[in-house]
Amino acid sequence: MFEEVDLAMTVMTITEIKHTAEQKMAKSIEAFKNELHKIRTGRAHPGLLDQVHVDYYGAMVPISQVANLTLLDARTIGVQAWEKGMGAKIEKAIRESDLGLNPAAQGDLLRVPMPALTEERRKELTKVVRHLGEESRIAVRAVRREANEHLKKLLKDKEVAEDDEHRAQDEVQRLTDRMIAEIDRLVHAKEAEVMAV
Repeated sequence: MFEEVDLAMTVMTITEIKHTAEQKMAKSIEAFKNELHKIRTGRAHPGLLDQVHVDYYGAMVPISQVANLTLLDARTIGVQAWEKGMGAKIEKAIRESDLGLNPAAQGDLLRVPMPALTEERRKELTKVVRHLGEESRIAVRAVRREANEHLKKLLKDKEVAEDDEHRAQDEVQRLTDRMIAEIDRLVHAKEAEVMAV
């Protein structure tokens, strides 16, 4: 009984397969963009502190939930705690994070300057960017493989004609090529940003 229900639920149309593949590929690229945002380039942006959590009445919460984050200038993030006693905790959390940042208190405001990157560190970061790009390409290709397997199953089960299956595989390949080109563009842009002094 359960097997019949499973089979009925797994039969997808060509349109659904292509749509699902496109959604999954788009999610992979979105995840890649989020990873790229975490890579520090010497320029300040408030999103850099997203991964830093601070103790707020026994719960570990992101800094953005207990303070206002602003850009003071191109290389400095300003952190303004909403509550009086949180400044020291936020400063400690930033200092102990693996970001290598050294915040300085100025009254109620924390100034978080971005240290300049060395040439060696810039080259390391470009390797990280390339590695993340390759992981993202692999994820997109895995989605393509999965979509093609679904299409071949439709053909095997005689749900679609051979021409339709080939046309759909070509469309999935064009989608894959477009997504990989977007990943390459993001990698090159981030490498240029990292290497810019």
